[in-house]
Amino acid sequence: MNLENLLAECTAYDFKLMLEENKPKSWLKSVSAFANGLGGSLFFGIGNDGVVRGLDDVQHVCETISIKIRDYMDPLPEVEMIPHSMDGFQVLQLKVNAGHYAPYYYVGDGQRLAYVRIGDESIPATAEQMVRLVIKGSNKTFDSLNTDYRVDDYSFTILANTFKTRTNQDWNKKYLLSFGLVTSTGNLTNAGALFADDCDLSQSRLYCTRWNGLEKSDAINDSEFKGNILLLLREAMGFVKANTRKGWEKLPLGRKNKPEYAERAVLEALVNHFIHRDYTVMGGEVHLDIYDDRLVITSPGGMYSGQMVQDLSIDEISSDRRNPILADVMSQLDYMEKRGSGLKRICNETKALDGYREELKPVFKSTTSQFMTIIYSTGYDSSLNKIELEQVVTKQSLSSHQVIAKLSLSVPMTVELLRKMVTPLSAKDMRQFCGQKDSSYFKAKFIDPLITEGIVAMTHPNSPKSPTQKYFLTDFGKVLLKIEVEDKETIASTEKIIQMISDLSDSEKNKVLDLLQEWQQN
Repeated sequence: MNLENLLAECTAYDFKLMLEENKPKSWLKSVSAFANGLGGSLFFGIGNDGVVRGLDDVQHVCETISIKIRDYMDPLPEVEMIPHSMDGFQVLQLKVNAGHYAPYYYVGDGQRLAYVRIGDESIPATAEQMVRLVIKGSNKTFDSLNTDYRVDDYSFTILANTFKTRTNQDWNKKYLLSFGLVTSTGNLTNAGALFADDCDLSQSRLYCTRWNGLEKSDAINDSEFKGNILLLLREAMGFVKANTRKGWEKLPLGRKNKPEYAERAVLEALVNHFIHRDYTVMGGEVHLDIYDDRLVITSPGGMYSGQMVQDLSIDEISSDRRNPILADVMSQLDYMEKRGSGLKRICNETKALDGYREELKPVFKSTTSQFMTIIYSTGYDSSLNKIELEQVVTKQSLSSHQVIAKLSLSVPMTVELLRKMVTPLSAKDMRQFCGQKDSSYFKAKFIDPLITEGIVAMTHPNSPKSPTQKYFLTDFGKVLLKIEVEDKETIASTEKIIQMISDLSDSEKNKVLDLLQEWQQN
């Protein structure tokens, strides 16, 4: 039998030169890890270097292994011992099947330890991993576990409205039971808690950040959300729309929108992370990071199967579901399909965008503790986001903008404040800088007009009255500010204008062009 062929059939394996009868823990920890995971094999008679050395007495090794497993393992794992002849040497394969009654413990030396596989090592399970093993051994999933929350104490307005909007059907309270969100005794399951309007599960959180550049350095915008899973999905999509741009292409009869991300691909990726993440990680949350050239979503928990997604073809990825109730509900809401085609859809939707190149194909990565989706911008150009536009020359500046001219502040004061707003400021900080005392007057006469014009934006656009609300200068505002403070002759060229507006959204580009043409005529 060829060793390479044997290893190709193993999900994991260890080599042991000999059976250490007096140190059973040295190899039984691998038996525990394999049984607690996807299974695996130990090969006795092969050194760590992969060189076959053989065993003197295979029968004795088999008998000793059986005794040690019976004496030191609880519960007993399902194993198979297979002798092989390799290069004239006798080798024993101890095949350990994935167990159905986890956790599988090594019991000895005054210890009771369950092991898990991390890379090519077998290590003691952490508290979080033990929770997952116990759930696995009970043949239950996290989302199906009962809580102490009573259904009468919670409302499901967000779920009901979403159901009606996406299915064109009226919501019926009986769906809570049929969907698996409520037990027959009136308690919420964890899935029910995640869909409740006032979700009390602290790990149901979302962190969103728009970074300046290609790495994590200065944050242009950031938001944190907690609670209902549908609310998190809505806020995530809102953050993406507010912090990505839509390019455009000039056509003879108008302009054609060219978004840098396919909305359906982003939605599919976010749904995938919210549904398949590991909710047993109490300090974990979904992270949405937007850079100039890519969008990255990260969530706790690797592939439910334990495999590494980067080692598989998309067509080979099974539809194993860590949270089947969540997946079923999202399928009922038409957010996802049951047949496990989400990753392929992300790739296909991105591929359909104008400007797509093979090197922009979405990337999926996983470890034992996290899953990552990377979607690349089809509108990013490392040298310059070139946009064809008619030559326009600005002769005036921010001070001529009709909204700026009507503000209650002087133009120099406004310019200085806008300079500071490259970093988000609270309304109180803005007011104090300008020496204003009346908060309502300041908001109505200064903040609101700037927001309406797109010069300033809120850090929490979906929660205008948020106590942590701040305001920052948009890319559009930065262009106007740059025109104001620079020498006019240095920017009076098509190339300079292209560079200045390359990061703006479609509507913002149109605004700048309209303003520049207006100023030119003046």
